[in-house]
Amino acid sequence: MYIRIFRLPIIILQISLLIALSGCSYNSLQVSDEQIKASWAEVLNQYQRRADLVPNLVNTVKGFAAQEQAVLLGVTNARAKIGSIQASPELVNDPTAFAKFEAAQGELRSSLSRLLVVAENYPQLKSDANFRDLQAQLEGTENRITVARNRYIKAVQAYNVMVRSFPSNLTAKLLGYALKPSFGVDNEKAIAQPPAVNFAPAPSNPPAASQGHQ
Repeated sequence: MYIRIFRLPIIILQISLLIALSGCSYNSLQVSDEQIKASWAEVLNQYQRRADLVPNLVNTVKGFAAQEQAVLLGVTNARAKIGSIQASPELVNDPTAFAKFEAAQGELRSSLSRLLVVAENYPQLKSDANFRDLQAQLEGTENRITVARNRYIKAVQAYNVMVRSFPSNLTAKLLGYALKPSFGVDNEKAIAQPPAVNFAPAPSNPPAASQGHQ
């Protein structure tokens, strides 16, 4: 009985100390977490913007280069794979799901890059006004994606430092705030290079393979 009475003030002191330490970081964790949510929402918004360009881009290329079925199918399939993944705000709390979603986005980006490379072989396609407009939109979107992802990286970095640092780590552990996944170094290098867009005029003597559409 005496032991329990003696230990009670110690427990109260420990709880009071924890509250005092956590109180100074609770609001900061809340703000940082909201910044991540906002940054991630913008990343998703730009990803969707890119996905929305795919159907028109594929149809336009198909009109001039229908024989490029493998490349066209690759873009279509990559977009479909992204659509099959639920891109919810909670995705940033699941490293496995996050990595899977990012892999699918990387696949779409690579397939679009291959499509633009193929387009170089079709001067008539390159000079088509609709295709040139889609190229410009795609380039602008890739730049926006880069900016949005960099903002997310910085937001996650600040949050993760807080979660791992004393005394805010006590609050994080108490309230269940865990480290959040971010983009890897390889991805950061990749997003720094948007798909090449070439607006150079078509050569005067196009190769025979370019006569795919009249």
